[in-house]
Amino acid sequence: MNLHSLSFDGIVEFVTVADAKGFSEAARRLNCSVSHVSRQVSRLEQRLGTALFARSTRSVKLTETGQQYYLQCQELVSGLDQANERVTGTQFDLQGTLRISMAGSFAEQFVAPALVTFAKQHPKLTVEVDFSSRHVNFVEDGIDFAIRYGRLQDSGLVARKLADRSLMAVASPDYLLKHGEPNHPKALAQHSCLITNNDTWLFEHDGKEMLVKVSGRFRCNNANALVEACKGGLGIGYMPKSSFQQAMNEGELVPVLAPFWTRKITSWVVYQNRKFLPLKARLAIDHLLTHFEGWQE
Repeated sequence: MNLHSLSFDGIVEFVTVADAKGFSEAARRLNCSVSHVSRQVSRLEQRLGTALFARSTRSVKLTETGQQYYLQCQELVSGLDQANERVTGTQFDLQGTLRISMAGSFAEQFVAPALVTFAKQHPKLTVEVDFSSRHVNFVEDGIDFAIRYGRLQDSGLVARKLADRSLMAVASPDYLLKHGEPNHPKALAQHSCLITNNDTWLFEHDGKEMLVKVSGRFRCNNANALVEACKGGLGIGYMPKSSFQQAMNEGELVPVLAPFWTRKITSWVVYQNRKFLPLKARLAIDHLLTHFEGWQE
């Protein structure tokens, strides 16, 4: 290793531009001028002898070389942040931006308020929440962690249990008056089912799991919209209890197939399995795990 050739100038700016997908946003996050960020990145490219970004008037994208360099530097910057936090003793004076991806009514009703509490405890920290059920690339999208529920694919990510939840099948009184009430999950084949992201529903009977393929004429990946469809008599819904609680309390929906509901749906905190998880993410995750300890739906 030639120590005389090592230089970290421009690396923080480069990583920030890649995360922010633009020089203006990177300058805002770093609290400096756009010209400073652009100059530092240009000098870095000159030292390396290659272009790290493909620039146009409308977009800034990593080149193939830039993408490879970013993956290495991102870990380096994260590690330096963690080292600085430990040395300066400011572990709990969190700064920067915490980015979280989550989706669903549980995240809206319960996780988001818990994160508001965490943000109030750390006034220098900015919290950005992206409500989306899409698959995220933690490195490319700059996501610190995500909230997901159900069975997770084996993706090499770290998943920590946040809360166990119960599902509930419901329908409107009007729908049941017109179509009758199913007495077994297999009877759903003769009913219109309201589908979220999965058309295979998990039930339980005598301690055994039962998977039932369903169909219907309304499909939506938003829980609130599906509740409205259910209240409107479009079919039978099957989601976590908290999604239907208000409509149940107001008598707009009634339970069906109660003996078969599953109680094995888990909400998870999911994050990249990497050596350096930023301190702000680790503390936020710890806050959520403590907040939901012993939580029941």
